Amino acid sequence: QVQLAESGGGLVQAGGSLRLSCAASGSGFRINGMGWYRQAPGEQREFVAVIAFGGSTNSGGSTDYADFVKGRFTISSDTAKNTVYLQMNSLKPEDTAVYYCAVMGRDAVTRNYIVLSPWGQGTQVTVSS
Repeated sequence: QVQLAESGGGLVQAGGSLRLSCAASGSGFRINGMGWYRQAPGEQREFVAVIAFGGSTNSGGSTDYADFVKGRFTISSDTAKNTVYLQMNSLKPEDTAVYYCAVMGRDAVTRNYIVLSPWGQGTQVTVSS
């Protein structure tokens, strides 16, 4: 069973930056990818970004982003530490949400992203206008 611990959230003014971190721990699992989701009050949880693990370095592989964060957020990883990061720049009030990380994969048939881990406690990001 994998456990996830997110950190790095906080209160920031619009236009500011934050860097979120998430470490996966436990045993008996293999990570092929990790990503970030967010949930604003009264809204459904939504996909933010994902990064593939593997390759010849510890810095992860291919990435994918939701359209609303492209050009502003950057996902990265340290695969040796089972850790994923989310650098968030040019933050907007609409980015306010609880951010959750997840171990991720792809559905074998639809190729849609799927979450393979229990959710962590999340980390609150609040962007003031």
